[in-house]
Amino acid sequence: MILVTGASGFVGAALCRELDARGFAVRGAVRSLHSSFSLASGIEPVAVGNLDAATDWSSALAGVDCVIHCAARAHVMHETEADALAAYRSVNVDGSRHLAEQAAAAGVRRLVYLSSIGVLGIHTNGRGPFFVSDASNPVEDYAVSKWEAEQALWAVAANTGLEVVVVRPPLVYGPGAKGNLARLLKLVRSGVPLPLGAVHNQRSLIGLDNLVDLLIRCVDHPAAAGQTLLVSDGEDVSTPDLLRHMAAGLGRSARLVPVPVPLLRLAGRALGKQAEVDRLVGSLQIDSRHTRELLDWTPPVSLAEGIRRMVQGA
Repeated sequence: MILVTGASGFVGAALCRELDARGFAVRGAVRSLHSSFSLASGIEPVAVGNLDAATDWSSALAGVDCVIHCAARAHVMHETEADALAAYRSVNVDGSRHLAEQAAAAGVRRLVYLSSIGVLGIHTNGRGPFFVSDASNPVEDYAVSKWEAEQALWAVAANTGLEVVVVRPPLVYGPGAKGNLARLLKLVRSGVPLPLGAVHNQRSLIGLDNLVDLLIRCVDHPAAAGQTLLVSDGEDVSTPDLLRHMAAGLGRSARLVPVPVPLLRLAGRALGKQAEVDRLVGSLQIDSRHTRELLDWTPPVSLAEGIRRMVQGA
């Protein structure tokens, strides 16, 4: 039995569907049964309430061999909490530690943790790609909480023998993607000219189908235990080329205007959108060769096909 936390979320729901399709027995942990409507018919739903240090996982963990922990307080673009880091820590650190401790006590063999490449930093401007051996450098509160959660899980593993696997993906795209990707797709669909034609960055992404495939590989691959894994499609792309892929999926051409990047950054600061502009024009590259070689894994879906699936499924 595999327990997937955050089973009604963007990654969790797709993961549950694929696990079910491959014949795994799957239990999907959701906040309440009202949110279990999106689960595939073969998934056993279990309500666990809020994720924190007081969550009771006993019924969810009964008979479970592996936990894939996707639930988290996700990155928030417009934060409303007075102490955002404390809010992230309550869910992502304390909640993850508590789950791992209960999983170990229940005899669970392995816990696969969905972390974030943000643990290593927010960009690779002026340097090479991130490697698995790079020192952590979380900048944003969300990434800090993810890094602290990783450390908490390693501590539980050391004390209990629970096998832990940490997976650090970059931006995940696919049908139902939200945030900046959804906004970009909406703009491309509208046909308005976009001032990004002069951007020459490179970004590593991971398609939802590829991430799900990798997470399933981590369930029982013997070499995955105790590893931190960087994952990507292996096909880096510039923002203009990403927009062209989106437009192609819609059967049209992207309308790109070559506005100099310094002017874009200046406009971003003036409009209070500096972080958003930095993501659009900056680079964030990942070297995922260690993961592919260790697990003998190749992303099954190309970036172009993954973007097409996202556009067609939106």
